[in-house]
Amino acid sequence: MKLFKFFSLLLIAINYSACAQQVDSEVKAEEPIDTNYTTELIIDELSIPWGMAFLPDGSILITEKTGELIHFKNNERVTISGLPEIYNRGQGGLLDVIIHPKFSENGWIYFSYASQEGDGDGGNTAIMRAKLDGNTLIDKQELYKAEPNTTKGQHFGSRLAFDNEGFLYFSVGDRGNRDENPQDITRDCGKIYRLNDDGTVPNDNPFINEPNAKTAIYSYGHRNPQGMFKHPETGEIWTHEHGPQGGDEINIIQKGLNYGWPKISYGINYSGTTLTENTALPGMEQPLFYWVPSIAPSGFAIISSDKYPEWKGNLLVGSLKFQYLERLVLENNKVVKREKLFEGLGRVRNVVQAPDGYIYVGIENLGIVKIVPKS
Repeated sequence: MKLFKFFSLLLIAINYSACAQQVDSEVKAEEPIDTNYTTELIIDELSIPWGMAFLPDGSILITEKTGELIHFKNNERVTISGLPEIYNRGQGGLLDVIIHPKFSENGWIYFSYASQEGDGDGGNTAIMRAKLDGNTLIDKQELYKAEPNTTKGQHFGSRLAFDNEGFLYFSVGDRGNRDENPQDITRDCGKIYRLNDDGTVPNDNPFINEPNAKTAIYSYGHRNPQGMFKHPETGEIWTHEHGPQGGDEINIIQKGLNYGWPKISYGINYSGTTLTENTALPGMEQPLFYWVPSIAPSGFAIISSDKYPEWKGNLLVGSLKFQYLERLVLENNKVVKREKLFEGLGRVRNVVQAPDGYIYVGIENLGIVKIVPKS
């Protein structure tokens, strides 16, 4: 029996190694031969700057996971009061923040956070909108609260994005319950959701007429998406998500589709055992790209700015695990080149192309840096 177990584990390791080699041989992460850019520290002394939103006056709203919303304006920082109670546990806390596409007209700010509201111990991901009156949040409206609460500390998601039609998208991770949540549309978690900007459910959401379904769900079969943006040319919503040991993914989100977790995956369990024998199954979407080994991606941007002419159209992904920014070169929606940027900078939590055209990067235990041309 022990001998059988040994050979089973050996076979798993060989299969996993072959998968890793196949990916690396196709698109291996390269060291930059030369780069015309460097980083400039804009805001220091931040712990886990999870989200960034740029206001029309050039100021920045920054979320600290521990539960602090910071307004950085004219080189001064002010803590905003009026937040709801934040459930700060594990990967949960105060998470992403964005502004309404018509913020100048309506003043709405949207943020995601871990909340203890509802039944049961622990917490789950919630979405709220509010307005800023001086240094205080007012007109607070909870738009969504995932259920059920759990004391597990992993996989809250949770990025936010608006599409061209003004719909709000957000992610909620599987909350550590991969066997029940991601594949069941009657349950929250392991999903991408779509709401109207006021929190109501669009009448053309894919599961609006399904019995007992969570009608805000837009796609399902996700593990823990911590990167999301609207493509500036196509208007599509792109995400990336953490895999297990191997199998981090990039996906283009489409209405009602199943992205496979945990039925299909290019990763294995953290223990080294097989998670699933399947990397593909009928009715389940393949990722646009996947990483083996995992880089632990967080933060996601596509470069459309003229500030970085050599990088235009490229993707930028933060790596928590390897502490660098990864540049992905695309051709016809296929990754043809990977490049490591600013290695050793720290655990990259967020990446945003701001309205001024510059890329801003949130680094854990450092702050916010701006990518600028070398002088």
